[in-house]
Amino acid sequence: MTVQALAMITVTDKEALGAYREKAAEALARHGGSVVAADPEPLVLEAANDAPNVVAVLAFPNADAAKAWREDPDLADIHALRNKGGKSTIVVLPG
Repeated sequence: MTVQALAMITVTDKEALGAYREKAAEALARHGGSVVAADPEPLVLEAANDAPNVVAVLAFPNADAAKAWREDPDLADIHALRNKGGKSTIVVLPG
């Protein structure tokens, strides 16, 4: 069953986040993932911490694929770029 994940990033380094974006789609595709929608200027209605500057909805074939994408050691450098570019929270939503 397809699941979606919500990725919320509070940008701290635009250059690093730009480098991440160049590689993100290919990294997602390795585990059957894709970007469903993204917004570099989301309308934030409420934020417990720093409001995200970038929000994306990701799709994966299942929760295991989403976990595999995040835990793939071959993608560690790409995830490190995202984390250098900002503070991110990624949550998998049930299908």
